[in-house]
Amino acid sequence: MRSIRAAAVGAVTMSLALAASACGGGSSTGGGPNDSPKTLTYWASNQGASIAVDKKVLQPELDKFEKQSGIKVKLEVVPWSDLLNRILTATTSGQGPDVLNIGNTWSASLQATGALLPWDAKNFTRIGGRDRFVDSALGSTGAEGKDPAAVPLYSMAYALYYNKEIFADAGITKPPATWDELIADGKKIKAKGKSPLGAEGSNLSENIHHVFVFAKQHGADFFTADGKADFTNDGVVTAVKQYVDLMAKDKVIPTGDAEYAQNQSVSDFAKGKQAMLLWQSAAANLKSQGMSDSSYGIAPVPVQSGTPGTGTQVNSMVAGINLAVFKNTDNLDGATKFVTFMTSDAEQKILNTAYSSIPPVRAAQQDPTFNSASNSVLKNALATSAAALPQVADESQFETTVGTAVKDLFADVAAGRAVTTDSVKAKLLKAQQQMPAK
Repeated sequence: MRSIRAAAVGAVTMSLALAASACGGGSSTGGGPNDSPKTLTYWASNQGASIAVDKKVLQPELDKFEKQSGIKVKLEVVPWSDLLNRILTATTSGQGPDVLNIGNTWSASLQATGALLPWDAKNFTRIGGRDRFVDSALGSTGAEGKDPAAVPLYSMAYALYYNKEIFADAGITKPPATWDELIADGKKIKAKGKSPLGAEGSNLSENIHHVFVFAKQHGADFFTADGKADFTNDGVVTAVKQYVDLMAKDKVIPTGDAEYAQNQSVSDFAKGKQAMLLWQSAAANLKSQGMSDSSYGIAPVPVQSGTPGTGTQVNSMVAGINLAVFKNTDNLDGATKFVTFMTSDAEQKILNTAYSSIPPVRAAQQDPTFNSASNSVLKNALATSAAALPQVADESQFETTVGTAVKDLFADVAAGRAVTTDSVKAKLLKAQQQMPAK
């Protein structure tokens, strides 16, 4: 999922408490599954540098679909700051779209509402088969042992983007492979008057994505094997502190980034204000802001030691966007045709090229377009060193509560307050206490 700002705890709690008993969104007419065969409403997530960019990318493809199928698609690009709340409201009100994008980390949470169409073997057959999609993308489509709640649309992974000119000026000849190397390089960069690393301290899900990876690198998980929140175990506390200490102790993230939540760190990097950026598939965003491909390099996200891989060498969450259908849509056949169209080999090449993401469809992923040096870093991360966020019903609330805890810790740093192991644990305990009891 790209740079999401998670919704309020209350909305998540209210909606997910309904679990499988929720009525779905999709149709506001109360009609049957194919009572409106000529129209679809589609909520797309904001993938580009702006909503205007997304409309420019998507509208020609929707026009193409209408010409092929005779079905008009009414497009709304929904900002990430609104998307989860909008979806949760639709699951209970029945006033929602037919088809929508969801961040793949929300799959199990939204699956638990019962509002989304399950992608069983029959439904997968209607769009060409489950085996068209790569395994890593399918791993973030819902809870284990259940039919997926959505199908993969865009796949992404985190990488380290670095400014070649700033690195050369600081005498740095290669990107850092470990966090210690990143901190050492940061000191050289600061000595040259530049900011080393950008972050989004008020962006709840960016916080979650990073502390999840740090936790994996410390051999820890935020949930027990039976799905209970376990936010205060030693590995998680160490992981969260290490991430916040990049600002508090190591001084490689500027304190001003504690307030960032709307892609400001991407803009700072594109403008040459910061030397490094940890981001998901950022090439199209950077290009739209005037940064040339030749001015930066892409490397794997650092690990504690050694090289990226599985277990404690994980260096990315499995990022991406899934495409879901509301179960009570009044154009089920049209919605299925639209999913078929959006996940077709041809459209996958067009859309993932536009967003510098990786196609989750096997055949499209093999296209030479996605074999560049930069894409190879992302593809390799997804294939060998990325892990899916917990596919549990409380995942979206986890993003809110723990993401807010990390935001508050960054705010403490910016205000000059000390961040200690005890203060980290206290905020994580508060977050855990806000989770539903098991």
